[in-house]
Amino acid sequence: NSSEEYKDKFNFMIRKQVTHLKNEIERSEIVYNKMISCSALVLAGLSYKDELFLSYGLNLLRKIITSSFDNENFPKSRSFRQLVFYFKYFTLIRELLKDSRTDIPVYLDEIIFYLGQSYSVFWKSAKHVYLFNGSKEADYKDFDEYLDAHGYKFSYQKKEVGGYAFIDNSENSIAVDLGSPPEKKFSETYQSGALSFEFTYLKNKIICNSGYFQSQKHQLNNISRSTAAHSTLTLNNTSVCNFKLGNYNKKYVDKSFKVFEKKILKNKDKWVIEARHDGYKKKFGVIHHRIIEYYPKQFRLIGSDNIINSKKKMTNSFEIRFHLYPGAKATKTIDGKIILIEIGNSGWKFKCDNNLIDVETGLYFGKKSSYTENQNIYIYGEATETHKKINWEFIKIWKEKLTQHLFRFPIKKI
Repeated sequence: NSSEEYKDKFNFMIRKQVTHLKNEIERSEIVYNKMISCSALVLAGLSYKDELFLSYGLNLLRKIITSSFDNENFPKSRSFRQLVFYFKYFTLIRELLKDSRTDIPVYLDEIIFYLGQSYSVFWKSAKHVYLFNGSKEADYKDFDEYLDAHGYKFSYQKKEVGGYAFIDNSENSIAVDLGSPPEKKFSETYQSGALSFEFTYLKNKIICNSGYFQSQKHQLNNISRSTAAHSTLTLNNTSVCNFKLGNYNKKYVDKSFKVFEKKILKNKDKWVIEARHDGYKKKFGVIHHRIIEYYPKQFRLIGSDNIINSKKKMTNSFEIRFHLYPGAKATKTIDGKIILIEIGNSGWKFKCDNNLIDVETGLYFGKKSSYTENQNIYIYGEATETHKKINWEFIKIWKEKLTQHLFRFPIKKI
């Protein structure tokens, strides 16, 4: 109900700001800024029927897709959090175009299709976020409702996407990081958790990674990006890759490594995920070979970590950590051979024959810009031979069996 004079001033101010945005956005190196600005330009172009704004916004959109996504249409950062960010804005732009009866570019439909498939693997099946490479706990139920309301349906049958392996059924899920680090300029949230994994039972995480502490100026950011913050092997108390400070106080991967000889298998009786990485080869002459097997009918998770050393006379100290989700209670029997885990309504028994095991207090960074204590199981020792094989096992035990174990074995206080 405002006057025409007010409307003219208002529209003039908006158009002036959008013009300024268009002139400035090319200078920004921050992809989030570019994506938000792209959406603003498209919205302004549609609202004012300004072909210059609209075409500039759509051209910027195409540049973002070309530069920020790999050949499989997954973000080059390998970040699920960034994938969801892109997915939300791409669907928003598509709906704006559709509502204004403007032609929708084919490349926009294509990227939404592929992102939707990846989203269905990462979120739809388990309804929780896997804590790899900058991810934190989040709830995307509202976004799911938005997608359903606008008729977006996605499914994906492959077991690997974005360098991650996924196997699940109605009760369990396993996710493993089988990817190499991203290119340096896309690695600002990368975490050096090569071959790390997360394991879920009845939508409750049993084994997880520590998560990502977002403030890059804080020391906890460095800790959360270390290999020790992940459920994988650490050698000689070092991380698989190092980080160097770059622009805007952001840290990027200094040197890369390769993950190879990957194997993913699923049938009704047995799941297998297997791979090797050479992140420790140059410094210590070591290849890490991990095999994870799960027997769903027996609720039995078996792992084998192999330290293969080409430098025969070199002794390497190792630790293999299994980060437990906050709230899990781990107790070690006095004989030192078994650790009992109680989480939610389930109990689990962990053992590792012929190696030392223990429980320690750790930090969990899965919630945004905060931390809480959790417990970690870890295997430790020294590898003096050319091939050190460490076998470990988690097996589910029912509540009454867990109580029997507690009475059967004296408990060592941690």
